[in-house]
Amino acid sequence: MSEISREGLSLQEANKVAIMIHGRGANANSILSLKDYLNLEGFALLAPNAQNGTWYPYSFMAPDAQNEPAFSQAIKQIGELVQECMEQGFDSEDIFFIGFSQGACLALEYAAQHASKYGGVIAFTGGLIGEKIREEKYQGDFAGTKVFIGSSNRDMHVPLSRIQDSAKLIEKMGANVKTLIFEDPQHTIREEEMDWVNKNILLDEV
Repeated sequence: MSEISREGLSLQEANKVAIMIHGRGANANSILSLKDYLNLEGFALLAPNAQNGTWYPYSFMAPDAQNEPAFSQAIKQIGELVQECMEQGFDSEDIFFIGFSQGACLALEYAAQHASKYGGVIAFTGGLIGEKIREEKYQGDFAGTKVFIGSSNRDMHVPLSRIQDSAKLIEKMGANVKTLIFEDPQHTIREEEMDWVNKNILLDEV
């Protein structure tokens, strides 16, 4: 199990938890810095650190075998965090996934392999992982979970077609999917993305 950075409230104090997954070449501190921009008051924040700064070695669209065993280990690590939350009394709908880039891909992939009614899945530039999207990999029912994917329409790492195909499959699994696609070519998290997430997922009182 990788080292876990913990911020916000403790699991004993919090009523919601965000599992925050960093991008390639980064670390937990980078993704945790989003707490200054996202409405995460009242949350426990759990951010695993990937070994050597990467969750899997090659592109998220490389042949599946090339990213093993790292990819399966990364999915297992996220699952262990979810299990820890469940053991502390959280329901799935109290758990939110937030990721950027490689971490966004991992957040979407874990959630789709274990679909349930989550608090939300927030993917800043990401798509489902694999050389091809294989529908048989995924199971469960999102039961209306709000899933957000934001990206450039020509991101250097994540093709728009993969985002669209991922959104379509996740929607078919019962999620309420929102994509925000931008004209600029930047591989980044935009203020407009964070504003939408704050207003529609993190501060949703419905």
